[in-house]
Amino acid sequence: MTELLIKVGMADLNVTTGTGVLKTTGLGSCVGVTIYDPKAKVAGMAHVMLPSSDIAKEGSLNIAKYADTAIPEMVKRMLNLGAVNSRLVAKMAGGAQMFAFSTSNDTMRIGPRNVESCKEQLKLFSIPVLAEDTGGNFGRTIEFHTDTGVLVLRTVQQGVKEL
Repeated sequence: MTELLIKVGMADLNVTTGTGVLKTTGLGSCVGVTIYDPKAKVAGMAHVMLPSSDIAKEGSLNIAKYADTAIPEMVKRMLNLGAVNSRLVAKMAGGAQMFAFSTSNDTMRIGPRNVESCKEQLKLFSIPVLAEDTGGNFGRTIEFHTDTGVLVLRTVQQGVKEL
């Protein structure tokens, strides 16, 4: 039996219950956040591009694009599938500083700011971050296995590792 593969695109989120693999590619400064209820086997993944929806200019807001809207939406959808807030745990990867800037301007620190913003949102829901692989200056692809709760990371520089 092959596991169900659920792709999560850039500025996208998805939740699932049962056995499957949530996968997102191309995490540079973006952060892949996974939330999991190990007892109910309910999992979610968001591919967060930006820290805050305050800067949103588009007419219809893409809630999956921003940490402050994607994480609350993912938690809401997971609770609707039977997850229990007190059992939720998180893992995350990405948030790289993909380009070197000679300025100390905070707006150029998208990766680190994405990581901080995701952690702030998880804290609001009292969701502990069990593991993370963030920062650096390289891209990542992640797969979250809903049957085991294992987050598999693939990078060109560091190969494959499990969190």
